[in-house]
Amino acid sequence: MSKILAIVSEYNPFHNGHLYHLQKSKKLLNPDYSICIMSGNFCERGEASIIDKWSKTEIALKCGFDLVIELPVVYSISSAENFAEGSLKLLDAFDNVTLSFGSECGSLNTLDSIANVLYDEPNEFKTILAHELSKGISYPKARENALLIYLNDVRKYSNVLSNPNNILGIEYLKAIKRLKSKVIPFTIKRIDEGYNSLKIKDRLASGTAIRELIRNNKDVKKLMPSPSYNILLKNINNEQIINHISVFEKEIIYTLRKMSIQEIANLQDVTEGLENAIKQAADSCNNLEDLIDSIKTKRYTRSRIQRILLYSILNITKKDIQNSYKAKPYIRVLGVSRNGKLLLSRISDNKSKNPVITSVKKFMDNNSNKILKNMLEKDILASNIYTLGYKYESRANLDYTKKLIVC
Repeated sequence: MSKILAIVSEYNPFHNGHLYHLQKSKKLLNPDYSICIMSGNFCERGEASIIDKWSKTEIALKCGFDLVIELPVVYSISSAENFAEGSLKLLDAFDNVTLSFGSECGSLNTLDSIANVLYDEPNEFKTILAHELSKGISYPKARENALLIYLNDVRKYSNVLSNPNNILGIEYLKAIKRLKSKVIPFTIKRIDEGYNSLKIKDRLASGTAIRELIRNNKDVKKLMPSPSYNILLKNINNEQIINHISVFEKEIIYTLRKMSIQEIANLQDVTEGLENAIKQAADSCNNLEDLIDSIKTKRYTRSRIQRILLYSILNITKKDIQNSYKAKPYIRVLGVSRNGKLLLSRISDNKSKNPVITSVKKFMDNNSNKILKNMLEKDILASNIYTLGYKYESRANLDYTKKLIVC
């Protein structure tokens, strides 16, 4: 049976650390195929992708992947829990898959011990969590505090729970348990990325740092593999990059002003009367930073607020997210290598698993599953909104007209 390496990523943008992760995973696992589950035009934490999903697909293929699959936007901009679960549901369509993810701690056992607590939810842990939430702090911080108290080993776990890639790794492990998935988890320790926006060491920097450098017109060539840099530069020269979600601030504020308080309340992640604060802020603010600052509290993080703002322009409601938990999502193929064509033909022939999309029009015309069609409509809308941020050639319906990328 063929061995498959899977990596889930946003590639925002694809940098040297990503290439190291892919190449190290291939060296250690020796797979027959490498597949990428990739966020599209919008990413977790309520961010926009700096370049479009087709550009990212071409980069991923040129850097060594055989198959690039889009993570539907209802998962890609959701919480880490739903992001991870959506990714695992896609990977379960394949056999003999090892999911390789980067983590700051590099210890699968350590991450799994935390995942077990979150999956089992012992009564003692739930009691501690409720007490922490009563302090008015955000859910992620309350959960971190509760885990440290319950596990009773601050020295061992404090650094683990304060790092974002560890947290996402824990969510992958939780999802594997919850879905009873056959996917095999594997983690690679991330290289120390000692950097700041003025001084980059060892040609490594995070996507956040690279986006900041680009915003400040700094050269990032040494921080990215040549295919990634060349495609990024092409997009920059064509003025088709999205450097920040604030590009869409007028669309966001307009949408929120048009919505009723009840419609805002129906958006995912809006709880405890937050809709009133959002409506008041939208009616009085004229830019994104003022809007976020007017809504933000100790309980509601900036990431959560940015996700809600994206939910508003994409009309992603609580019901949409509930449906995503129940759905067996489609496999939207964005690109394939010559080696990956055989793998694509195998999953396309397997009718008992997730439906495979290589043509959006055919799927929308022929599929009767309302939940999946609604999910795909959100992906199409995400692309249509994304291109509004372009200075030139802001075209709609690219999901219908863009061809499968073959490298």
